[in-house]
Amino acid sequence: MGSHVKRWITGIIAVPLLIVAIVYGSPLFFFILITLVIAGCMFEYNSMLFKGKYYWEKTEGLVLAVLIPLSAYLGGEQLLLATTTFSFIVVFLLFLLRAGNRLAEFASLAGVVFGFMYIPLLISYIIILRSSENGIAWIFFIIVAAFSGDSSAFYAGRSMGKTKLIPAVSSGKTVEGAIGSIVGTIIGCLVFKLLFLHDLPFFHAIILGFMGSIIGQLGDLCESIVKRISMVKDSGFFLPGHGGILDRMDSLIFMIPFVYYYNVLVIR
Repeated sequence: MGSHVKRWITGIIAVPLLIVAIVYGSPLFFFILITLVIAGCMFEYNSMLFKGKYYWEKTEGLVLAVLIPLSAYLGGEQLLLATTTFSFIVVFLLFLLRAGNRLAEFASLAGVVFGFMYIPLLISYIIILRSSENGIAWIFFIIVAAFSGDSSAFYAGRSMGKTKLIPAVSSGKTVEGAIGSIVGTIIGCLVFKLLFLHDLPFFHAIILGFMGSIIGQLGDLCESIVKRISMVKDSGFFLPGHGGILDRMDSLIFMIPFVYYYNVLVIR
């Protein structure tokens, strides 16, 4: 079966299930779903970065992939940040206890810390966002923004792409594709605002589209760096035709906390 066929089949199955979970799922069900996504992303991250070694570090990452979103579900932003802060202290302490004369392996500690800051912390904001005012609409706003940006970047890069964006990180991304992503994301955000977020001022929709596209592309590049360091093409194989879960979440990971804090600090 061709990769394009697998991609379509996966999309046809996954998208309706995702919509039902976001709109009709209870807070507990949504928390469980997001935790499974985070755990899947962390599993892929561990497999890429640590390969077949560093089992203790992999275990720490998977434990925090459950504990951090659980704190967001139980206590919101305050408990989420408290859990993440003390997770750093505990992970460092555990490293000291087992390091001995192997302090040269400090990079393994850095890999764990980056992993739980990058994946569980940032994605967990979507749990808090869903429980906020118009939270469901804002989640779909993020999804539409990411999809609009990715699609626009692909077609703009394919038809007009000539200038490499950061070839040392990603050979396929172009300046033209990046510009196309910004334009497409702004359009997607404006259309969504007109249809579903009537109270959102046009100015904020444009800012969210412009900044969201840039931040989303940074998230994409962040995962590209991890894959380049690990010398892999895809983060995993969980989604046939799409690669891994982290491959589908890369631009969303940075966009989720940005939209959350823009709501909290600017709009409200």
